[in-house]
Amino acid sequence: MGTAAEVPSHLNDEKDKRFLENQFNVVASELISVNRSLPDYRNPQCKAKKFSGLPKVSIIIVFHNEAWTTLLRTLHSVVNRSPNDLLEEIIMIDDLSDRSYLTKPLDAYIKRFPIPVHLVHLPERSGLIRARLTGSAMAKAPVLLFLDAHVEVTEGWLEPLLDRVKEDRKIVVAPIIDVISDDNFEYVTASDTTWGGFNWHLNFRWYTVPERELRRRGGDKSSPIQTPTIAGGLFAMDKQFFYDLGSYDEGMQVWGGENLEISFRAWMCGGSLEIHPCSRVGHVFRKQTPYTFPGGTAKVIHHNAARTAEVWMDNYKEFFYKMVPSARRVDAGDMTARHQLRTQLECKSFKWYLETVYPEAPLPAHYKSLGFVMIESEKKCMDTHGRKKGELAGMSGCHGQGGNQAWTYTAKGEVRSDDLCLSVGSTLGLSGAVRLDKCGVAGPSQKHVFTYDKETGQLIHSKGGRCISGIGDRLEMRTCDTGDDSQRWNLEGFREEGYP
Repeated sequence: MGTAAEVPSHLNDEKDKRFLENQFNVVASELISVNRSLPDYRNPQCKAKKFSGLPKVSIIIVFHNEAWTTLLRTLHSVVNRSPNDLLEEIIMIDDLSDRSYLTKPLDAYIKRFPIPVHLVHLPERSGLIRARLTGSAMAKAPVLLFLDAHVEVTEGWLEPLLDRVKEDRKIVVAPIIDVISDDNFEYVTASDTTWGGFNWHLNFRWYTVPERELRRRGGDKSSPIQTPTIAGGLFAMDKQFFYDLGSYDEGMQVWGGENLEISFRAWMCGGSLEIHPCSRVGHVFRKQTPYTFPGGTAKVIHHNAARTAEVWMDNYKEFFYKMVPSARRVDAGDMTARHQLRTQLECKSFKWYLETVYPEAPLPAHYKSLGFVMIESEKKCMDTHGRKKGELAGMSGCHGQGGNQAWTYTAKGEVRSDDLCLSVGSTLGLSGAVRLDKCGVAGPSQKHVFTYDKETGQLIHSKGGRCISGIGDRLEMRTCDTGDDSQRWNLEGFREEGYP
C-alpha cells in the first residue's frame, strides 16, 4: 500500500552499486510488486465527484534505459486504475535503449494487457521532445496524456483530467505530482496547495499557491488550480489544440526547458494551465539525471532555455541572461518558425503574462534597473554568494558575470536577486547587517523597501531613513551621509521611468 521497502543488509553492496544505473534504488524497487496496491489519496470532495461523457485518451510514455520494475509498475498502475473504456491505447516510445530486457522481453510482456499497448523502438536517440512528437503523431484518441516512465497513478486519477479537457479544449491540465522516494519507494503525498513557477535561471520551481488563487477557488478543494507553469512530465491536453498551439519546439534538444516553453505558449496564445487536486500521480524524483547529454548537460539546458527566452520572454529575457551569461554564447539555432508561430497565433506579451497570470513571479513586471549594484570607488558589487534566506548579503569584487551579482531594483522599491530581497533587521531598519529574505508574494514587506537617490547613489530604507553601506564584505544599515563613498551605489541600467 505504498509503504517503504526495506533492503536486507546483505544486499547493501548491490544496492549502492546499482543505484547509478537509474539514479534511484533499483534493488528496493525490485523488492516491491510491479502490481502493488496504493491507498485512495483523494479528499472527500474529490471522491464525491461524478463524471460522464468523457473523451478517450492516448497515453504516451517515453523511456530510455528505464528500470524494468519502474516501467512495468507505471503500466500496471495505469491499466489497473483507469476505466479501460476511456483508454484508447498506451503508446510507448523507446528512445534507443541498449538494455536487453527492453527489447523482446518487453515486447512480449505488453501483450498481456487488456488494452492496446504499442511499443516503438526508435532507430536513433531522439530525446524526450522528438520522441513525444513521434508518439503524439501515432495517437488515435482526441486527448493526449503524457506520462514519465517511473510513475504510479492512483485511484480516480484519469477522470478529472479528461473532464477538464472536455469542458474546455484549451485547458492543459496536470495532476498533483506526489513523491515516490528514490531510496525506498515509499509513496508520499504532496501538498494540494502548490503550483508551478520558475526562477531567473528558467528552472521550474514549486511554490505555495498565493492567497488570491485560493480565494478564486472559493475554498473548494476539488476545484482546479490555475498554475503559471507545469512540471512537464505529466499532463493532458486536447490533441488538436496541441498541434494548433505548435506542439513542441523541434529545435530543442534531448530534454529540459520544454515545460516552461509550452507553459508560456499556452497562456500567452489563448489557452490556460491547471493542476487538478483530484488527480494524483506519484513520480520517482531523482536528485540527478542518469543520462548523458551530447555536449554536456549545461549546454543542452542552456540551448533550450535560450530558445524559450528569445521567442517568448520579450525583453524580460535579460533576467535569464544576467543570471546565466554563458547562455548568450550558446547557439540557440534557427528560431524563425517559432517567431512566426507566435505572430500567427496572435499571442499576448510576456508583460501581460507577468501582470495577469503570474504577478507573484520573481521577475518583476516593472523594474528600474537590472544587473550589478556597485560601489564605484572600490569596484565592489553586491553579491548573494549563493546564500539563502536569513543569511547575510555580501560584497565582492565585481566580475561582470552576473549570477550571484545580478540584481534588479523593482518599481516597488525592492533590491532583489531572483526570489531573495535585501532585508533590514526590523521594520524601522535603524541598524545592523543587511540580510537576504524571501521577497513578499502579495507585495513587498516594509523591511524590503528602499528608495534610490540617483544623485547621491544612496539606497535609503523607506521607513527608517537609514542607508545601505558596503563595509568590507558585508552590507550594513548606517546613518545616511552623502560624503560616504560606501553609500554611493551605481545600479546598472537605472532608469527612473522604469522598464519596460
